[in-house]
Amino acid sequence: MKRSPQEEKLERLLQPSKFSAGGFLGHDKRNLWEIIEADAIAIAAAGKTMQEVAQRMQELTDIGKKGLGDWVKAAGGLEVAVDDNRGKVPCPWPHSVRCLKRITTVRQELTKTELRWSDLNVHLIKEHGFFEGKGAPFRIDPRELLRLIYAPED
Repeated sequence: MKRSPQEEKLERLLQPSKFSAGGFLGHDKRNLWEIIEADAIAIAAAGKTMQEVAQRMQELTDIGKKGLGDWVKAAGGLEVAVDDNRGKVPCPWPHSVRCLKRITTVRQELTKTELRWSDLNVHLIKEHGFFEGKGAPFRIDPRELLRLIYAPED
């Protein structure tokens, strides 16, 4: 299927640039829509929606903000730390959303399994169903994310 000029422009914006040194697609050979579709299948297979996943991520970020950079305990045997950086980063999609440069790190206390995300990741998942391409600096594997943020408490 031929891509529209808007789709081609968006894929160019997702490549490494001064906007994002590592880009959003990484070394993934799939096109943007194949990446989004594959990740949507993984989320749906778990019985979740993108909005539910993004909401859970935001809840964990909000818990972590209380620690001012230190680890904070959360339900499910999780620990959360949030690091704030100055400024905002724009969403690469053609709208005016700008997200704080904040990084949330979540780890499972027992296994020390750890994932990190930015506020932009939460937005990209919620609004665009986009977890980034394989090899991208902020790629989140949806299966790993689901295992971590919805893990039952031991």
